[in-house]
Amino acid sequence: MADRRASPGIWVLLSLSHSRALVRRPRFFLLVIGIAVVYALIAMVVGTMLEVFSPPAHLASYWVILTAGTPAWDYPALLAVNPYFILALPFLPTVFMVLTSAGVGLGMSVAAILSANLLRRRKTASARPAAVGTAAGLTPALIALVTLGACCSTTAAATAGIGLTAQATGTSALTLLANDWYLGVFQLVILYVALLAQEQLLTVYGAVVPSTDGLESASPAPAPVDRRFAAGAILRVALLAAGVTWSLAMLADWLTVNPAAASAAMWASWLLQHQLVGFAAILAALLPLPTYRAFARLASSSAGLGLRLLLVIGGASLAIGTPPPLAGAGWHGFVNEFIGAVGVSSTWGAVSPGLAIGPALAVRWAVQYLLLGSFAIALGLRPLAALRPILWTVTGSREASRSARPTAAAPTTSLPIPPVPEGRLTLASDTQR
Repeated sequence: MADRRASPGIWVLLSLSHSRALVRRPRFFLLVIGIAVVYALIAMVVGTMLEVFSPPAHLASYWVILTAGTPAWDYPALLAVNPYFILALPFLPTVFMVLTSAGVGLGMSVAAILSANLLRRRKTASARPAAVGTAAGLTPALIALVTLGACCSTTAAATAGIGLTAQATGTSALTLLANDWYLGVFQLVILYVALLAQEQLLTVYGAVVPSTDGLESASPAPAPVDRRFAAGAILRVALLAAGVTWSLAMLADWLTVNPAAASAAMWASWLLQHQLVGFAAILAALLPLPTYRAFARLASSSAGLGLRLLLVIGGASLAIGTPPPLAGAGWHGFVNEFIGAVGVSSTWGAVSPGLAIGPALAVRWAVQYLLLGSFAIALGLRPLAALRPILWTVTGSREASRSARPTAAAPTTSLPIPPVPEGRLTLASDTQR
């Protein structure tokens, strides 16, 4: 009978069930609360939501609830003043801060538990799982620290997070400061994706973590660390980062373009280039085997062919470009921005990239335009070839190649269903039987 524990349901992944179950014990739950509170206090100080006076200032003590003001998403807001501190809690930034602090508390607590158990088993476990577990477990905390305080106040403009967010989404820091709600959304999405990656880590290395109250994880044999594994890992990280930031760039466009008044070409760019291509990269990076199986099942269906055609169109328009009428209406690609950056007239389809020529623009072109566009084209034309390097990080180069190889009994499609059992990867103990 196939063991289905290695392939948890999508809701188990999205709800972070393993992570939440791991910290359900009282002492671990207190660790989550403690880390979340410390992060929230630091974020409020950095974002100037909390200002502490030493020695005490000559201020009267009072508190008031403000019901209206500008921007609207900051209200209602609580303002508390006394000689020792001033506390300002605007509505939406406070909600973002609470959610971010909870995510950081959960992520860092799971990282601490996982690292402690891996170190405890270091004599019997390989060094690679320990290193991977520690690094991946700390990822949510590191991502949150990049934009520390960004969701709390517009005075956090001095932090590096706003500049990085502006460059990643193709907008300006001034536009983000005028619409500071986007910083909170950006931070939450990036943090949540990091927590999803950590949730998968618990599934892969379930044997080295304590029991999670009925939520069990299989322990598939890790893929060997070789050049193929390194190449696949780099590709997964690049696709995940590019896909998330490129998908969020659509919301950044909405800061300056009214969606209700946008043209059909602009909506085509948002749906095909940003969301379809972006989500394809995210799913391939986070869920490589389920993504492969989905394309295998849809290979010969009309829906599958239509999806692959849209991926080719979206990827080609992104990696190459579009002719002048479409480019001027908002649907453009790499070539349009490149010739715009070197001074070619807009009559030839040139579009201003919005950034000066430099490392930031080069990285955006390479990762968000060329990498995402090329991957979408490959995924549409040859899904097997596009996903094979990513599968090297899941089952190893030999297992991935074997699972991707057509069999005699396989249906005659360009993407056969792999012979790997639906609910399980190859276990180390199985290979010896």
